[in-house]
Amino acid sequence: MSELAQPSRPAVRRSTGARVLITEQIAQSGVELLSDRFDVDVELDISADQLCDRISDYDALIVRSKTRVDAGVLACGSRLKVVGRAGTGVDNVDVDEATRRGIIVANAPGSNMVSAAEHAIGLLLALARNIPQAHAALVEGRWERSRFGGVELCGKTLGVLGFGRIGQLVAARARGLGMQVIAHDPFVTPERFREAQVTHATLEQVLAGAEFISLHAPLTAETQHLIRDETIDLMQPGVRIVNAARGDLIDLDALVAALKDGRVAAAALDVFPTEPYTQGEILTLPNVVVTPHLGASTQEAQDRAGVIVAEQVVAALCGEFVSNAVNIPLGRAEDMEVMGPFLPLAFKLGRLAAGLSGGGFDRVEVTCSGSLAEYDTRLLTSAALAGAFAGQVDEQVNLVNSRALADGMGIHVVESAQPSTGHFTNLVSVATLPGDTVSGTTIGRDDRPWLVGVQPYQVEIELDAHMVVMLNDDRPGMIGRVGTLLGEEGANIANMNVSRNVRGEEAVMVLSVDTPPEPHVLERLRGEAGIHSVRVVSLAGL
Repeated sequence: MSELAQPSRPAVRRSTGARVLITEQIAQSGVELLSDRFDVDVELDISADQLCDRISDYDALIVRSKTRVDAGVLACGSRLKVVGRAGTGVDNVDVDEATRRGIIVANAPGSNMVSAAEHAIGLLLALARNIPQAHAALVEGRWERSRFGGVELCGKTLGVLGFGRIGQLVAARARGLGMQVIAHDPFVTPERFREAQVTHATLEQVLAGAEFISLHAPLTAETQHLIRDETIDLMQPGVRIVNAARGDLIDLDALVAALKDGRVAAAALDVFPTEPYTQGEILTLPNVVVTPHLGASTQEAQDRAGVIVAEQVVAALCGEFVSNAVNIPLGRAEDMEVMGPFLPLAFKLGRLAAGLSGGGFDRVEVTCSGSLAEYDTRLLTSAALAGAFAGQVDEQVNLVNSRALADGMGIHVVESAQPSTGHFTNLVSVATLPGDTVSGTTIGRDDRPWLVGVQPYQVEIELDAHMVVMLNDDRPGMIGRVGTLLGEEGANIANMNVSRNVRGEEAVMVLSVDTPPEPHVLERLRGEAGIHSVRVVSLAGL
């Protein structure tokens, strides 16, 4: 069995850089993943006041569901870059306030899917066969076979409200039990329902047609009290309801009334409006099965959540893409499969364009071409803006707040997409105006970011940590002179590309170097006859 993080087992310290505070148990493998890179403290009994007092010393905070990360905590976190929630929901984190402060909030959305789906099926079976009630009677010495007779699931209709990943897993398992499944979710395409062999229906059709109803919708203003007097009246008499999603999806008072008068035959609840929930009339009813929010409480889910959130925190602190961030415009999951490899490219192009402009630009244009144009590319724009502002503003800049920074700085952002790229399958172009346009794509199986254009020149060079871009006369000896000068100064050239449009006129020379040239080296380069401009842009950490 995997070991959970305990305060009696301090994390190994191998870094003197970023610091991470963990306030609730996560898998020890997740703690070790973080400890390999950062200073980690595990404080499982920290109070709210202590958290506010100490959070200013940390770059990252990892919690589960108990710790409240409210506006006060976030205000005290002057160094805080990321909050990791080891689980699916982020109800205990003030995401809006974190976004305003440029703090990434990341969770582990896929960690408990199987566990939650299996628990919902377990509750469904318990409801159908009165398993908990029969168990309680028997251990109390009562043999009551006739009292606890149930119903079969095979041939019955299950209505699934919310057809996301967990809802789909529940539907698949219910179909395996021989149930007919109808489902409603306004954000899922009809094709996905057909693929799952589930009948796509309106909310009213599900409520009217289902003998069992399982809730898997997110909690929003529209879904709060989805189950209430008015919707219960639309259901079949004697319906059975399972809720292993969010407590506030059900108006408990309305459910209690329906359970008493027989409109609802039975209900199974794993979640409640407030938790812990230990008092309430719903707990006293004989036709109710309850569990204390156990949906994600399996060894496998806990291990996955801890490792996933640790990986997300590592990515955030290392300046990499945080795939599970909840407060950036991620778009659709299928979009992200395509977008992901281009995020580092967009970062670097934005930084390069801003560096070549010398600052002072009032407009940023991001163009995605090729098959990219078929997807939602807003996140690539956010990445390009984050790169453009990195090192240009006093506050922390990342994918979360890059657009807000642009608005606050009065910088106009233009996004466009076009199907044709010319010679490339996909192309991302970033322009700072006044300034230059740079273009790039990804190369190879490892999606290396490649610079292919510095307007108006075509180039071919990998975007590396330190880039030097020069405009010079197109005449013999220029390449040798630049190489000799940098060699004399101890600057090693890792790669070089030269391009021209008209023979004998102006050319561009792009180099990647192991270390950024010192100021006096740049002065020497700029003083060379035939060199018109020299810019050095550091892409390290982007």
